[in-house]
Amino acid sequence: MKLNYASFLTAAILAIATTNARSEMLYDLYAGGSLGLGGISMYSEEDEFDGDDWSARSYGAVLGIDLPVVRFEAEYDYLASSKIDMQTVMGNAYVKFMGEVVANPYIGVGVGAVLDYKYDHDRFDIDTETTIAYQGMLGVTFNLPAMPLKIDLEGRLMYMPEVYEWEHEAIDAMYYDARLKLRFVF
Repeated sequence: MKLNYASFLTAAILAIATTNARSEMLYDLYAGGSLGLGGISMYSEEDEFDGDDWSARSYGAVLGIDLPVVRFEAEYDYLASSKIDMQTVMGNAYVKFMGEVVANPYIGVGVGAVLDYKYDHDRFDIDTETTIAYQGMLGVTFNLPAMPLKIDLEGRLMYMPEVYEWEHEAIDAMYYDARLKLRFVF
């Protein structure tokens, strides 16, 4: 019996200790990390480039502010596939829809830059300059009761125009993935 009481007391202390101490505030500051699995496609507007598709994965870090209806965040991502490595920095804005207490859907957009892009093409590497990137997100946030953690499940589509030039032709890239994001609220 003493073990049951000790387990219950430990769980209660952890639940109280991890609650958000700033619950009276209208905003939450957060930091987190993400993991995504998807693919990347390369193509040209002239359709002369033989487009390539690869499975890809992403690893990221976010820092943001969560307001009652909107959320803003700065995001860093490392995207990798068998032939491509790239790093991106994005500024994202989300609109949250009122959902259940535990799950809230959202839609978002982002704009930023591809900082470093390496493409292993046959026997040589193509390295590019910084270029702009755009993205759209659709997802749902799960609020963990009595804990300062939020879990986002989202689908994402990122467009990168003219990431490099191949035989005087501008090559665009499209990255898509399903992403899991864990956010810690301060």
